[in-house]
Amino acid sequence: MRDESFGFLSALVAAPSPSGYEQPAQRLFRSYIEPYATVETDVMGSVYGTIRGAGEDCPRVMLVGHSDEIGLQVKYVDDKGFIWFGAIGGVDPHLTPGLRVNIHGRTGVIPGVIGRKPIHLLESKDRETVVKLDAQYIDIGASDRKEVENLVRVGDPVTFATELQRLQGDRVTARGFDDKAGSFIVAEVLRQVSALSKPLNVDLYGVSSVQEEIGLRGGITSSYNVNPDIGICVEVDFATDQPDVERKHNGDVAVGKGPIIPRGANINPVLFDLLAQTAEEEKIPVQFTGIPRATGTDANVMQISRGGVATALVKVPLRYMHSPVEVLSLADLDNAVRLIVALLAKIHDKKMFIPV
Repeated sequence: MRDESFGFLSALVAAPSPSGYEQPAQRLFRSYIEPYATVETDVMGSVYGTIRGAGEDCPRVMLVGHSDEIGLQVKYVDDKGFIWFGAIGGVDPHLTPGLRVNIHGRTGVIPGVIGRKPIHLLESKDRETVVKLDAQYIDIGASDRKEVENLVRVGDPVTFATELQRLQGDRVTARGFDDKAGSFIVAEVLRQVSALSKPLNVDLYGVSSVQEEIGLRGGITSSYNVNPDIGICVEVDFATDQPDVERKHNGDVAVGKGPIIPRGANINPVLFDLLAQTAEEEKIPVQFTGIPRATGTDANVMQISRGGVATALVKVPLRYMHSPVEVLSLADLDNAVRLIVALLAKIHDKKMFIPV
């Protein structure tokens, strides 16, 4: 991965963006794509980068990844200055006790910790019990409610205090790869398409959507706005190459072995075949999974927007999803970009994906 792209990825995952509070990440996305595309933002906060194709009435292709991450939200401050919170998206209560967090308040970032009773004071039965989220609290070191309320308001978003770090080889860890990895790939596709020697035969809309983690909300509205003929959702997927994941659940999927192309009811069969063919011709490593139902991604709502859209998913293998230490391969990101750019060059007719 080129240095400038890695710098953008690092900044994107560091930017706080729990669902409904995506603006810091979206500002970075917008700034990055402005040299390559015509950019606009809708009232929901989704950002669109558009590159027009050659000729009139080109097929409209929408490429979407969501920028929002899971997080927490301040709900209540007690008299002693402890902060009680709720979850934004699917937060695992096993993981949160003992974590460092950042509260994004009106005066800036307020560091804190999620407290946990010392093991010495726990009853034996409590040591094996998961503390519910509504029984956990944040400590910012304040002495009372008044001190907290000078810094923090009810409704302020909270993120886990972790940023991108390199591991061995091309593996990296961070919070929020679900799905800032997708927004990153969308931005990189726009950059590479803008550098092509001649325009594509499609009107390309690269979208960084919002509020996916709480109901695919930005995917619904952005699909309606773009009204695409073809839609490609870029997401992450469960890697099954860690010791405690059953491969029967999601197939044989490994980090570093290429992007994933799913099949199933949510996937247009002609578009799937073209993706698989493109990967073979371009010698891009890919993996395949089956999803025998609607997917929990923006591809689901995009497919059934208006009169229907030919949709596909390109997914990046991810370990430890919805944790502060998600792990992926930089090569998988690069190969996802290569695959999508090569695919776009093969699209020339909006009717070519009608299954017969």
